[in-house]
Amino acid sequence: MDPSNSMFILVAAFAGIVLLFIFLYFVPVNLWITAQFANVRVGIGELIGMRIRKVPPSVIVNSLITATKAGLQLTTNELETHYLAGGNVPNVIRALISADKANINLSFKQATAIDLAGRDVFEAVQISVNPKVINTPSVAAVAADGIQLIAKARVTVRANIAQLVGGAGEDTILARVGEGIVTSIGSADTHKSVLENPDKISKLVLQRGLDAGTAFEILSIDIADIDVGTNIGAKLQIDQASADLKVAEAKAEERRAMAVALEQEMRAKTVEMRAKVIEAEAEVPLALAEAFRSGQLGVMDYYRMENIKSDTSMRESIANSDTENKDSGKGKSDKK
Repeated sequence: MDPSNSMFILVAAFAGIVLLFIFLYFVPVNLWITAQFANVRVGIGELIGMRIRKVPPSVIVNSLITATKAGLQLTTNELETHYLAGGNVPNVIRALISADKANINLSFKQATAIDLAGRDVFEAVQISVNPKVINTPSVAAVAADGIQLIAKARVTVRANIAQLVGGAGEDTILARVGEGIVTSIGSADTHKSVLENPDKISKLVLQRGLDAGTAFEILSIDIADIDVGTNIGAKLQIDQASADLKVAEAKAEERRAMAVALEQEMRAKTVEMRAKVIEAEAEVPLALAEAFRSGQLGVMDYYRMENIKSDTSMRESIANSDTENKDSGKGKSDKK
């Protein structure tokens, strides 16, 4: 055999295999056959169009087969549109089948809207059929008598299909339940009444309508555990007393400082007055000398003045000695 002919045959065979794979890629005959046997009418042209629009035909066809077998009336155009919008087609089909079996009113349009909103529509249907239990974190609240209580609750919720688009999630439910628990405990007169009847908390919280505007419907709120915390009232009183003591000490220190300052001021005034007295006494000899020079005071007048001063000093010393003797005599009589 001519080598050139054998090379041509190999190239042609390789090209034929490549063309066959390309044909089978753009024309998924196996999917078409599967759809026909499943009694789902899908044309070859539709499958080729999906390939061109970059939509995986297997996802659309298999989902359509599942929906048809479950009794749902859907079209490839609806499923393809939802896929191009970024939706999860198989998840929507599972949710529609679950809702149909559970007699839940869920349309394809509603299911796709929930899916495109970022929520798991299949999980939502499951929660609607089988309610979910949410455990709240520990919530601390203080009763009217100042005792702190730490409570935990279990919230049983069911998905509200009509509120899944635009409704608040679990975080809002937990926040509202925690707020309700704090309000209920805070309105109690004593912590003992709460410990005796914890179901009062559940009733008060349920009456507040906490599921309004959320994607869930609260079925029940059960208090799982209540622990007694610290005595907040006593602690606050101790802190207040300590603060009052510090204020009183500060005021007392302020008054003491003012008294010390006043004492120092009086001492300074006393020294000042003594200085003035000494200054005045120093002027007496000068005045006497001037009186002698001017003739207003004679020698005899000066001696008389000195005698008067001596008599006055003697009388003062005698009076002081009499006073000391009386005090000493009184002290001896007291000792007897």
